[in-house]
Amino acid sequence: MMSGHYTSIDNQKISGSVPAVPDPPPFNFSDTNLQTFPPSGAQGKISGGSRPPHDVDDSFSKSGSGSGEPQQSTWFQAFSLATYKPYFDVDTIDVLDRIKDSLYPFNGTFNEKTASNPDLYGPFWICTTLIFVAASIGTFVTYIAQKLKHQDWNYDINVVTWSAGLFYGYVTIVPLGLYLILKYFSVPSGLVQLLCLYGYSLFVFIPALCLSVVPLEIFRWLIAGVAGFMSATFVALNLRAHIMSAGERWLLIVAGIFLLQLALSVALKVYLFTVTV
Repeated sequence: MMSGHYTSIDNQKISGSVPAVPDPPPFNFSDTNLQTFPPSGAQGKISGGSRPPHDVDDSFSKSGSGSGEPQQSTWFQAFSLATYKPYFDVDTIDVLDRIKDSLYPFNGTFNEKTASNPDLYGPFWICTTLIFVAASIGTFVTYIAQKLKHQDWNYDINVVTWSAGLFYGYVTIVPLGLYLILKYFSVPSGLVQLLCLYGYSLFVFIPALCLSVVPLEIFRWLIAGVAGFMSATFVALNLRAHIMSAGERWLLIVAGIFLLQLALSVALKVYLFTVTV
């Protein structure tokens, strides 16, 4: 090789040169272990790629909502408004029909009609209306009486608090206690259906309270007795068919329900049907 001049070298004629390396044959990966990971034959590993083994604690593998879902469906669900939404999904026609059934207590078909769709809308407004009627009638009659006597009018707030505690408490505690008793005797019953039945059974006391303004004590006792008998008969006859499966004690349970409803009418007469002019 001379300086300044370069000569092309034929690689093929040079002795001792490294022969050209041919292209390697294509390498085909086996499809056995690539399509599914891990392989189906693996033991002691996560199978299917989605479920952990039974002995692995997966507390941290769940999301925050997923870990609390069982508790929400048992305890927290009672404090959710979505739980009670279906029980307020009724039309005005449905509520009016159920009110009419409560005024015909001898039919005994209320539970059959409301078995698939018991509501709490009607019972809530019936109790609220009873509280308003009791407070307004008592206040109005007292106001007129004191004005006729030229006295200063004094409003008694205890009428509202007492009637609210009576109606809301009665329509909640009594059905709950009856529900527990029926469960003890293995009688099929629903708590919402009992709340619905007892709520509509109080509607008859609304016109009875309105008639209590008549200043005749005998008439007031008569109105309270008729309203209590209708309400007690309505509840007892609608529950009789279900309670009969409790055995020989069904008659005592029905009699207790009837007498308890009559006791409510007596309490209303003593504390709310005593307005005077």
